[in-house]
Amino acid sequence: MSDFLMKLGESILFWSAWIIIPILAEVLPFIRNARTLYKKRKVNKLIPEPVQYPDLSVIIPVYNSSDTLYNCIKSIYDSTYDNSKLRIYLVNNMTKDDSFKVYTECQKEFTDLRMQWLNARQGKSRALNLALYNSTGKYIINIDSDGLLEPHALTNMIKLFEYDTSIGCMTGAILTDANAIGKYKKFFPRLLRKLEYMEYAQAFLAGRSYASENDEMYTLSGAFSAFRKSAVHRSFLYNTTTIAEDTHITFQMRENLNQKIRLCDNAIFVTDPIEGMDKLYTQRQRWQRGSLEVAKMFMDRGFSPVSILTNINVRTLIYDHTFAFPRLIWYIAMFCFLGMGVAINMTIFAMVIMTIVYVFVGYAYFNSIQKFLKEFPEIRSYYLRQWWVVLILPFFQLLVFFYRVMGIVNSINTTSAWKVMGLKEEREAFAKELKEVFHTLGKPIMALRKAINYDE
Repeated sequence: MSDFLMKLGESILFWSAWIIIPILAEVLPFIRNARTLYKKRKVNKLIPEPVQYPDLSVIIPVYNSSDTLYNCIKSIYDSTYDNSKLRIYLVNNMTKDDSFKVYTECQKEFTDLRMQWLNARQGKSRALNLALYNSTGKYIINIDSDGLLEPHALTNMIKLFEYDTSIGCMTGAILTDANAIGKYKKFFPRLLRKLEYMEYAQAFLAGRSYASENDEMYTLSGAFSAFRKSAVHRSFLYNTTTIAEDTHITFQMRENLNQKIRLCDNAIFVTDPIEGMDKLYTQRQRWQRGSLEVAKMFMDRGFSPVSILTNINVRTLIYDHTFAFPRLIWYIAMFCFLGMGVAINMTIFAMVIMTIVYVFVGYAYFNSIQKFLKEFPEIRSYYLRQWWVVLILPFFQLLVFFYRVMGIVNSINTTSAWKVMGLKEEREAFAKELKEVFHTLGKPIMALRKAINYDE
Protein backbone atom coordinates (compact mmCIF):
# COMPACT_ATOMS: atom_id res chain seq x y z
CA MET A 1 0.00 0.00 0.00
CA SER A 2 2.82 2.37 0.90
CA ASP A 3 4.56 1.63 -2.42
CA PHE A 4 1.33 2.39 -4.28
CA LEU A 5 0.89 5.72 -2.49
CA MET A 6 4.53 6.60 -3.14
CA LYS A 7 4.18 5.88 -6.85
CA LEU A 8 0.89 7.78 -6.94
CA GLY A 9 2.57 10.77 -5.31
CA GLU A 10 5.47 10.64 -7.76
CA SER A 11 3.02 10.43 -10.67
CA ILE A 12 1.02 13.43 -9.42
CA LEU A 13 4.22 15.43 -8.95
CA PHE A 14 5.47 14.49 -12.41
CA TRP A 15 2.29 15.42 -14.26
CA SER A 16 1.79 18.56 -12.19
CA ALA A 17 5.24 19.76 -13.21
CA TRP A 18 4.39 19.30 -16.88
CA ILE A 19 0.83 20.60 -16.84
CA ILE A 20 0.51 23.37 -14.21
CA ILE A 21 3.13 25.72 -15.69
CA PRO A 22 1.75 25.54 -19.26
CA ILE A 23 -1.74 26.22 -17.89
CA LEU A 24 -0.53 29.21 -15.86
CA ALA A 25 1.71 30.57 -18.61
CA GLU A 26 -0.40 29.79 -21.69
CA VAL A 27 -4.02 28.73 -21.16
CA LEU A 28 -5.11 31.28 -18.54
CA PRO A 29 -3.45 34.22 -20.33
CA PHE A 30 -5.21 33.16 -23.55
CA ILE A 31 -8.63 33.22 -21.86
CA ARG A 32 -8.11 36.72 -20.51
CA ASN A 33 -6.52 37.98 -23.77
CA ALA A 34 -9.35 36.57 -25.92
CA ARG A 35 -11.96 38.26 -23.73
CA THR A 36 -10.08 41.55 -24.00
CA LEU A 37 -9.82 41.26 -27.79
CA TYR A 38 -13.56 40.63 -28.09
CA LYS A 39 -14.25 43.63 -25.88
CA LYS A 40 -11.91 45.87 -27.88
CA ARG A 41 -13.68 44.98 -31.15
CA LYS A 42 -16.92 46.29 -29.71
CA VAL A 43 -15.37 49.38 -28.10
CA ASN A 44 -13.50 50.45 -31.26
CA LYS A 45 -16.81 50.62 -33.15
CA LEU A 46 -18.27 52.96 -30.52
CA ILE A 47 -15.47 55.55 -30.52
CA PRO A 48 -16.94 58.67 -32.19
CA GLU A 49 -15.28 60.89 -34.74
CA PRO A 50 -13.78 64.00 -33.09
CA VAL A 51 -15.43 67.31 -33.88
CA GLN A 52 -12.17 68.45 -35.45
CA TYR A 53 -8.93 66.56 -36.04
CA PRO A 54 -5.99 68.45 -34.47
CA ASP A 55 -2.54 69.24 -35.85
CA LEU A 56 0.11 66.61 -35.22
CA SER A 57 3.81 66.08 -35.79
CA VAL A 58 5.27 62.91 -37.28
CA ILE A 59 8.93 62.21 -36.46
CA ILE A 60 11.01 59.89 -38.68
CA PRO A 61 14.60 59.17 -37.54
CA VAL A 62 16.73 58.68 -40.66
CA TYR A 63 19.82 56.48 -40.75
CA ASN A 64 20.86 54.90 -44.07
CA SER A 65 17.20 54.83 -45.06
CA SER A 66 17.44 55.58 -48.78
CA ASP A 67 15.87 52.23 -49.74
CA THR A 68 12.79 52.59 -47.53
CA LEU A 69 12.26 56.30 -46.87
CA TYR A 70 10.20 57.04 -50.00
CA ASN A 71 7.61 54.37 -49.24
CA CYS A 72 7.47 55.44 -45.60
CA ILE A 73 6.68 59.05 -46.53
CA LYS A 74 4.23 57.91 -49.21
CA SER A 75 2.33 55.89 -46.60
CA ILE A 76 1.85 59.11 -44.61
CA TYR A 77 0.74 60.96 -47.75
CA ASP A 78 -1.75 58.17 -48.59
CA SER A 79 -3.19 58.02 -45.09
CA THR A 80 -6.75 59.13 -44.37
CA TYR A 81 -5.49 61.91 -42.08
CA ASP A 82 -5.75 65.42 -43.49
CA ASN A 83 -2.32 66.30 -44.92
CA SER A 84 -2.81 69.96 -44.01
CA LYS A 85 -2.86 68.92 -40.33
CA LEU A 86 0.50 67.12 -40.55
CA ARG A 87 4.04 68.32 -40.08
CA ILE A 88 6.80 65.76 -40.73
CA TYR A 89 10.26 65.98 -39.18
CA LEU A 90 12.96 63.83 -40.76
CA VAL A 91 15.88 63.70 -38.34
CA ASN A 92 19.22 62.85 -39.90
CA ASN A 93 21.00 60.49 -37.50
CA MET A 94 24.39 60.97 -39.23
CA THR A 95 23.28 58.91 -42.23
CA LYS A 96 25.90 57.87 -44.78
CA ASP A 97 23.73 57.23 -47.85
CA ASP A 98 21.44 59.20 -50.20
CA SER A 99 18.54 59.61 -47.76
CA PHE A 100 18.60 63.40 -48.16
CA LYS A 101 18.20 63.02 -51.93
CA VAL A 102 15.14 60.83 -51.35
CA TYR A 103 13.76 63.52 -49.03
CA THR A 104 14.15 66.24 -51.68
CA GLU A 105 12.42 64.06 -54.25
CA CYS A 106 9.53 63.50 -51.85
CA GLN A 107 9.26 67.27 -51.32
CA LYS A 108 8.70 67.70 -55.04
CA GLU A 109 6.22 64.83 -55.35
CA PHE A 110 4.20 65.22 -52.14
CA THR A 111 3.68 68.96 -52.19
CA ASP A 112 0.76 68.75 -49.73
CA LEU A 113 3.06 67.55 -46.97
CA ARG A 114 4.99 69.99 -44.81
CA MET A 115 8.37 68.37 -44.27
CA GLN A 116 11.50 69.55 -42.50
CA TRP A 117 14.98 68.00 -42.43
CA LEU A 118 16.91 68.21 -39.15
CA ASN A 119 20.51 67.16 -38.50
CA ALA A 120 21.18 65.42 -35.19
CA ARG A 121 24.08 63.77 -33.43
CA GLN A 122 24.47 60.01 -33.70
CA GLY A 123 22.01 57.88 -31.78
CA LYS A 124 18.28 57.35 -32.30
CA SER A 125 17.37 58.81 -28.92
CA ARG A 126 19.25 62.05 -29.66
CA ALA A 127 17.51 62.31 -33.04
CA LEU A 128 14.09 61.84 -31.44
CA ASN A 129 14.83 64.39 -28.73
CA LEU A 130 15.85 67.03 -31.26
CA ALA A 131 12.57 66.57 -33.11
CA LEU A 132 10.54 66.55 -29.89
CA TYR A 133 12.00 69.94 -28.99
CA ASN A 134 10.99 71.34 -32.39
CA SER A 135 7.60 69.64 -32.76
CA THR A 136 4.36 71.54 -33.06
CA GLY A 137 0.80 70.31 -32.87
CA LYS A 138 -1.23 68.63 -30.15
CA TYR A 139 0.20 65.14 -30.63
CA ILE A 140 3.61 63.76 -31.59
CA ILE A 141 4.00 60.44 -33.41
CA ASN A 142 7.28 58.57 -33.98
CA ILE A 143 7.65 56.01 -36.75
CA ASP A 144 10.66 54.11 -38.07
CA SER A 145 11.81 54.87 -41.61
CA ASP A 146 11.73 51.21 -42.68
CA GLY A 147 7.99 50.76 -42.17
CA LEU A 148 4.61 51.72 -43.60
CA LEU A 149 1.51 53.12 -41.95
CA GLU A 150 -1.78 51.36 -42.65
CA PRO A 151 -3.97 54.10 -44.22
CA HIS A 152 -6.25 54.47 -41.17
CA ALA A 153 -3.48 54.23 -38.54
CA LEU A 154 -3.05 57.94 -37.80
CA THR A 155 -6.80 58.60 -37.84
CA ASN A 156 -7.57 55.70 -35.49
CA MET A 157 -4.83 56.73 -33.09
CA ILE A 158 -5.95 60.36 -32.86
CA LYS A 159 -9.60 59.27 -32.48
CA LEU A 160 -8.61 57.30 -29.39
CA PHE A 161 -6.55 60.19 -28.00
CA GLU A 162 -9.44 62.63 -28.47
CA TYR A 163 -11.98 60.15 -27.05
CA ASP A 164 -10.00 59.44 -23.87
CA THR A 165 -8.24 62.60 -22.71
CA SER A 166 -6.60 60.73 -19.81
CA ILE A 167 -4.28 58.87 -22.21
CA GLY A 168 -0.81 60.40 -22.23
CA CYS A 169 0.87 58.11 -24.74
CA MET A 170 0.20 55.00 -26.77
CA THR A 171 1.74 52.53 -29.16
CA GLY A 172 0.38 51.09 -32.37
CA ALA A 173 0.17 47.44 -33.43
CA ILE A 174 3.30 46.28 -35.27
CA LEU A 175 3.14 43.63 -38.01
CA THR A 176 5.78 42.60 -40.52
CA ASP A 177 5.33 43.33 -44.21
CA ALA A 178 3.58 40.43 -45.97
CA ASN A 179 4.77 41.63 -49.39
CA ALA A 180 8.39 41.62 -48.25
CA ILE A 181 7.97 38.10 -46.82
CA GLY A 182 6.72 36.88 -50.19
CA LYS A 183 9.92 38.04 -51.90
CA TYR A 184 11.91 35.30 -50.19
CA LYS A 185 11.85 32.43 -52.69
CA LYS A 186 13.46 29.71 -50.59
CA PHE A 187 11.21 27.84 -48.17
CA PHE A 188 13.13 28.13 -44.89
CA PRO A 189 14.00 31.87 -45.13
CA ARG A 190 10.33 32.55 -45.95
CA LEU A 191 9.18 30.30 -43.09
CA LEU A 192 11.32 32.25 -40.57
CA ARG A 193 9.64 35.51 -41.62
CA LYS A 194 6.17 33.97 -41.46
CA LEU A 195 6.83 32.71 -37.96
CA GLU A 196 7.91 36.22 -36.97
CA TYR A 197 4.73 37.61 -38.56
CA MET A 198 2.50 35.28 -36.53
CA GLU A 199 4.46 36.01 -33.36
CA TYR A 200 3.98 39.78 -33.81
CA ALA A 201 0.27 39.37 -34.50
CA GLN A 202 -0.20 37.31 -31.35
CA ALA A 203 1.92 39.62 -29.20
CA PHE A 204 0.36 42.94 -30.27
CA LEU A 205 -3.23 42.01 -31.09
CA ALA A 206 -3.72 39.72 -28.08
CA GLY A 207 -1.04 40.06 -25.38
CA ARG A 208 -0.62 43.83 -25.46
CA SER A 209 -4.36 44.39 -25.82
CA TYR A 210 -4.83 42.80 -22.41
CA ALA A 211 -1.90 44.74 -20.92
CA SER A 212 -3.33 47.98 -22.32
CA GLU A 213 -6.80 47.48 -20.90
CA ASN A 214 -5.37 46.70 -17.45
CA ASP A 215 -2.85 49.58 -17.29
CA GLU A 216 0.03 47.11 -17.65
CA MET A 217 1.81 48.30 -20.79
CA TYR A 218 5.50 47.63 -20.18
CA THR A 219 6.97 49.38 -23.20
CA LEU A 220 5.97 51.63 -26.08
CA SER A 221 7.10 50.24 -29.42
CA GLY A 222 10.07 52.16 -30.75
CA ALA A 223 8.78 51.58 -34.30
CA PHE A 224 5.44 53.35 -33.79
CA SER A 225 4.52 55.34 -30.70
CA ALA A 226 2.58 58.51 -29.97
CA PHE A 227 2.46 61.16 -27.24
CA ARG A 228 0.25 63.95 -26.08
CA LYS A 229 2.71 66.81 -26.44
CA SER A 230 1.67 68.43 -23.16
CA ALA A 231 2.61 65.19 -21.39
CA VAL A 232 5.87 64.20 -23.07
CA HIS A 233 7.31 67.72 -22.74
CA ARG A 234 7.11 67.30 -18.97
CA SER A 235 9.32 64.21 -19.13
CA PHE A 236 13.11 63.94 -19.46
CA LEU A 237 12.51 62.86 -23.07
CA TYR A 238 14.44 59.88 -24.46
CA ASN A 239 17.34 58.59 -22.40
CA THR A 240 20.64 58.59 -24.34
CA THR A 241 22.52 56.11 -22.14
CA THR A 242 20.39 53.01 -22.61
CA ILE A 243 19.78 50.72 -25.58
CA ALA A 244 16.08 50.61 -24.63
CA GLU A 245 15.09 54.26 -24.88
CA ASP A 246 11.51 53.27 -25.76
CA THR A 247 11.14 51.27 -22.52
CA HIS A 248 12.79 54.03 -20.50
CA ILE A 249 10.37 56.73 -21.69
CA THR A 250 7.47 54.34 -20.98
CA PHE A 251 8.66 54.01 -17.38
CA GLN A 252 9.03 57.79 -17.19
CA MET A 253 5.50 58.40 -18.38
CA ARG A 254 4.06 55.90 -15.91
CA GLU A 255 6.35 56.29 -12.89
CA ASN A 256 7.21 59.99 -13.02
CA LEU A 257 4.13 61.52 -14.64
CA ASN A 258 1.39 58.97 -13.77
CA GLN A 259 0.25 58.93 -17.39
CA LYS A 260 -2.13 56.34 -18.81
CA ILE A 261 -0.42 54.23 -21.51
CA ARG A 262 -2.48 52.43 -24.14
CA LEU A 263 -2.24 50.25 -27.23
CA CYS A 264 -4.22 51.46 -30.23
CA ASP A 265 -4.71 48.02 -31.76
CA ASN A 266 -6.41 49.27 -34.93
CA ALA A 267 -3.49 51.61 -35.71
CA ILE A 268 -1.25 49.24 -37.64
CA PHE A 269 2.34 49.87 -38.67
CA VAL A 270 3.99 47.40 -41.05
CA THR A 271 7.74 46.94 -40.75
CA ASP A 272 10.38 44.96 -42.65
CA PRO A 273 10.75 41.30 -41.63
CA ILE A 274 13.88 40.11 -39.86
CA GLU A 275 16.95 39.75 -42.10
CA GLY A 276 17.97 36.33 -40.79
CA MET A 277 18.75 34.16 -37.78
CA ASP A 278 21.79 36.22 -36.84
CA LYS A 279 19.73 39.41 -36.76
CA LEU A 280 16.98 37.68 -34.78
CA TYR A 281 19.57 36.59 -32.23
CA THR A 282 21.02 40.09 -31.75
CA GLN A 283 17.59 41.76 -31.78
CA ARG A 284 16.09 39.59 -29.03
CA GLN A 285 19.23 39.83 -26.92
CA ARG A 286 19.12 43.61 -27.20
CA TRP A 287 15.44 43.73 -26.21
CA GLN A 288 16.06 41.49 -23.21
CA ARG A 289 19.12 43.37 -22.06
CA GLY A 290 17.37 46.69 -22.53
CA SER A 291 14.38 45.76 -20.38
CA LEU A 292 16.67 44.57 -17.57
CA GLU A 293 18.77 47.71 -17.89
CA VAL A 294 15.78 50.03 -17.56
CA ALA A 295 14.31 47.99 -14.71
CA LYS A 296 17.57 48.47 -12.82
CA MET A 297 17.39 52.26 -13.38
CA PHE A 298 13.99 52.30 -11.68
CA MET A 299 14.86 49.89 -8.86
CA ASP A 300 14.11 52.53 -6.23
CA ARG A 301 10.48 52.71 -7.40
CA GLY A 302 9.26 49.69 -5.47
CA PHE A 303 11.06 46.89 -7.31
CA SER A 304 10.89 44.01 -4.86
CA PRO A 305 9.38 40.50 -5.05
CA VAL A 306 6.81 41.51 -2.41
CA SER A 307 5.33 44.13 -4.75
CA ILE A 308 4.47 41.60 -7.49
CA LEU A 309 0.76 41.99 -6.70
CA THR A 310 0.74 45.81 -6.80
CA ASN A 311 3.54 46.99 -9.12
CA ILE A 312 3.04 46.30 -12.83
CA ASN A 313 6.74 46.79 -13.59
CA VAL A 314 7.72 44.15 -11.04
CA ARG A 315 4.97 41.78 -12.12
CA THR A 316 5.82 42.03 -15.81
CA LEU A 317 9.53 41.67 -15.16
CA ILE A 318 9.07 38.55 -13.03
CA TYR A 319 6.64 36.98 -15.49
CA ASP A 320 8.74 37.91 -18.51
CA HIS A 321 11.98 36.59 -17.08
CA THR A 322 10.66 33.52 -15.22
CA PHE A 323 7.29 32.12 -16.23
CA ALA A 324 7.73 33.16 -19.86
CA PHE A 325 10.21 30.31 -20.31
CA PRO A 326 7.98 27.23 -19.79
CA ARG A 327 8.91 25.70 -23.15
CA LEU A 328 12.62 26.13 -22.52
CA ILE A 329 12.49 25.03 -18.89
CA TRP A 330 10.31 22.00 -19.33
CA TYR A 331 11.80 20.66 -22.55
CA ILE A 332 15.23 20.79 -20.97
CA ALA A 333 13.77 19.25 -17.79
CA MET A 334 13.30 16.07 -19.82
CA PHE A 335 16.94 15.18 -19.17
CA CYS A 336 16.46 15.74 -15.45
CA PHE A 337 13.45 13.40 -15.37
CA LEU A 338 15.37 10.76 -17.28
CA GLY A 339 18.18 11.07 -14.76
CA MET A 340 15.67 10.56 -11.95
CA GLY A 341 14.63 7.26 -13.47
CA VAL A 342 11.36 8.37 -15.10
CA ALA A 343 10.50 6.10 -18.01
CA ILE A 344 11.48 7.59 -21.36
CA ASN A 345 8.11 6.73 -22.92
CA MET A 346 6.31 8.66 -20.16
CA THR A 347 8.59 11.66 -20.64
CA ILE A 348 8.07 11.70 -24.41
CA PHE A 349 4.31 11.32 -23.93
CA ALA A 350 4.33 14.30 -21.53
CA MET A 351 6.24 16.40 -24.09
CA VAL A 352 3.73 15.50 -26.81
CA ILE A 353 0.80 16.46 -24.57
CA MET A 354 2.45 19.76 -23.66
CA THR A 355 3.16 20.55 -27.32
CA ILE A 356 -0.50 19.83 -28.17
CA VAL A 357 -1.53 22.30 -25.45
CA TYR A 358 0.70 24.99 -26.98
CA VAL A 359 -0.61 24.33 -30.49
CA PHE A 360 -4.22 24.40 -29.24
CA VAL A 361 -3.62 27.76 -27.57
CA GLY A 362 -1.94 29.00 -30.74
CA TYR A 363 -5.01 28.18 -32.83
CA ALA A 364 -7.29 29.71 -30.24
CA TYR A 365 -5.30 32.95 -30.58
CA PHE A 366 -5.39 32.56 -34.36
CA ASN A 367 -9.19 32.39 -34.35
CA SER A 368 -9.58 35.43 -32.08
CA ILE A 369 -7.14 37.55 -34.06
CA GLN A 370 -8.64 36.75 -37.47
CA LYS A 371 -12.02 37.96 -36.19
CA PHE A 372 -10.45 41.19 -34.96
CA LEU A 373 -8.79 41.75 -38.36
CA LYS A 374 -12.14 41.92 -40.21
CA GLU A 375 -11.62 45.69 -40.24
CA PHE A 376 -8.53 45.09 -42.43
CA PRO A 377 -9.52 42.66 -45.23
CA GLU A 378 -6.13 42.46 -46.99
CA ILE A 379 -4.21 41.84 -43.76
CA ARG A 380 -6.81 39.32 -42.62
CA SER A 381 -6.68 37.45 -45.93
CA TYR A 382 -2.91 36.99 -45.66
CA TYR A 383 -3.18 36.06 -41.98
CA LEU A 384 -5.74 33.34 -42.67
CA ARG A 385 -3.51 31.77 -45.31
CA GLN A 386 -0.82 31.24 -42.68
CA TRP A 387 -2.94 28.85 -40.58
CA TRP A 388 -0.37 26.07 -40.93
CA VAL A 389 2.43 28.19 -39.44
CA VAL A 390 0.72 27.95 -36.04
CA LEU A 391 1.77 24.28 -35.88
CA ILE A 392 5.44 25.30 -35.85
CA LEU A 393 5.10 28.48 -33.77
CA PRO A 394 5.81 26.79 -30.37
CA PHE A 395 9.22 25.66 -31.62
CA PHE A 396 10.02 29.16 -32.92
CA GLN A 397 9.03 30.60 -29.54
CA LEU A 398 11.27 28.05 -27.83
CA LEU A 399 14.16 29.31 -29.92
CA VAL A 400 13.31 32.93 -29.14
CA PHE A 401 13.17 32.19 -25.40
CA PHE A 402 16.63 30.62 -25.65
CA TYR A 403 17.93 33.79 -27.32
CA ARG A 404 16.38 35.85 -24.54
CA VAL A 405 18.11 33.74 -21.91
CA MET A 406 21.39 34.36 -23.72
CA GLY A 407 20.59 38.07 -23.56
CA ILE A 408 20.33 37.82 -19.77
CA VAL A 409 23.55 35.82 -19.51
CA ASN A 410 25.49 38.16 -21.81
CA SER A 411 24.26 41.24 -19.95
CA ILE A 412 25.93 40.12 -16.71
CA ASN A 413 29.53 40.82 -17.67
CA THR A 414 29.21 43.26 -20.56
CA THR A 415 28.45 46.95 -20.80
CA SER A 416 25.42 48.38 -22.57
CA ALA A 417 25.88 48.74 -26.33
CA TRP A 418 23.55 48.86 -29.33
CA LYS A 419 25.77 46.49 -31.30
CA VAL A 420 26.04 43.01 -29.79
CA MET A 421 27.70 39.86 -31.07
CA GLY A 422 25.74 37.75 -33.53
CA LEU A 423 25.50 33.97 -33.61
CA LYS A 424 28.57 33.57 -35.83
CA GLU A 425 30.67 35.95 -33.74
CA GLU A 426 29.64 34.21 -30.52
CA ARG A 427 30.48 30.80 -31.98
CA GLU A 428 33.91 32.05 -32.98
CA ALA A 429 34.45 33.66 -29.57
CA PHE A 430 33.35 30.45 -27.82
CA ALA A 431 35.68 28.32 -29.98
CA LYS A 432 38.57 30.67 -29.21
CA GLU A 433 37.78 30.55 -25.48
CA LEU A 434 37.55 26.76 -25.57
CA LYS A 435 40.87 26.51 -27.39
CA GLU A 436 42.55 28.70 -24.77
CA VAL A 437 41.06 26.58 -21.95
CA PHE A 438 42.38 23.35 -23.49
CA HIS A 439 45.73 25.02 -24.11
CA THR A 440 45.92 26.11 -20.45
CA LEU A 441 44.87 22.68 -19.20
CA GLY A 442 47.33 21.01 -21.55
CA LYS A 443 50.38 22.85 -20.17
CA PRO A 444 50.72 20.84 -16.91
CA ILE A 445 50.04 17.61 -18.81
CA MET A 446 52.80 18.37 -21.28
CA ALA A 447 55.14 19.32 -18.42
CA LEU A 448 54.38 16.05 -16.62
CA ARG A 449 54.85 14.09 -19.82
CA LYS A 450 58.18 15.81 -20.42
CA ALA A 451 59.33 15.02 -16.88
CA ILE A 452 58.36 11.33 -17.15
CA ASN A 453 60.11 10.93 -20.49
CA TYR A 454 63.21 12.83 -19.40
CA ASP A 455 66.27 11.06 -20.76
CA GLU A 456 69.46 11.56 -18.81
